[in-house]
Amino acid sequence: MIISLPGTTTRAISRQLSEMRESGGQVTTGRVLSLIVVLSVTDDVETAISTAIEASREHPARVLVMITDDTPDQPDSFNAEIRVGGDAGAAEVIVMWIGGQATGHLESIATPLLLPDTPIVAWWPCRAPDFPAETGIGRIATRRITDSQSDMTDDSITIRRSGYSPGDTDLAWARLTSWRGVLASIFDLPPAEPVTRVTIYGPSKCASVDLAGGWLADRLGIGVRRVDTGETAPALDARGHLAPPVTKIVLERSESTVELEVVDATTSVQRISGREELAIALSARSDVDCLSEELRHLDPDVAYAKALRGLSRLSFVRADQLAD
Repeated sequence: MIISLPGTTTRAISRQLSEMRESGGQVTTGRVLSLIVVLSVTDDVETAISTAIEASREHPARVLVMITDDTPDQPDSFNAEIRVGGDAGAAEVIVMWIGGQATGHLESIATPLLLPDTPIVAWWPCRAPDFPAETGIGRIATRRITDSQSDMTDDSITIRRSGYSPGDTDLAWARLTSWRGVLASIFDLPPAEPVTRVTIYGPSKCASVDLAGGWLADRLGIGVRRVDTGETAPALDARGHLAPPVTKIVLERSESTVELEVVDATTSVQRISGREELAIALSARSDVDCLSEELRHLDPDVAYAKALRGLSRLSFVRADQLAD
């Protein structure tokens, strides 16, 4: 069910929600968090809403979608719609179109609509502020989620490092979860030799590959070569699934070399000197999976912070520049 509220106010929205609840409508009280989704009118709004709704099936939430239009001379405007039931999954979704001066005071609009006594999570699916924690929405949020891969700003992941505050995280980091699990398991295999050099391959301007390199640089305490494979974004495999962004990694040790190469969205190949090649399963990850993962953990993401710290130890080269 979708209820349109043109030319509305936050008080009118709250009153409508109360009336729906009192009349036995589809608004319920079993929500575990408030999710604020901040978008621009030029962003892919419906895809972001769909992702939030699907993630709410694991984390029932009140979703406040704030769509801003701050173009010059834009008149003040505030229109909304409430989506519940089949149009909102396990969430109740309040979509707001905000124009004019009010775009600079989003926290004042969001606050009256937040669920009481529940965590507040802010998500910027596309363009994010340089310092999320210093924005009005960021200050009221327990966690702040960005997506450097969808942010068209050059060097977006470097901006995330410069503007990091505890509580920040990024979907580019969550996209690495299954790949990091497979790689970490390799270090449990003998021989227990220290890694002397790491080379990681992936598309250019891919935040996930940069974070993977930063994570390894910080954990291993060595520099990492980050090789640009020539693509501009992670590719789809033959079945149309998004493959992990890291296409290959080579770990050099004193007596052996380890390679982990991605074949497709669900398969990687492990090669260790003196052993037979081994195929290892990966989990294909959608944006819904990544957002759901971030909503499970509302404490600061220490591993992500360390991966950002390790970015300073990356050296960027092209494949044709590699030398022994």
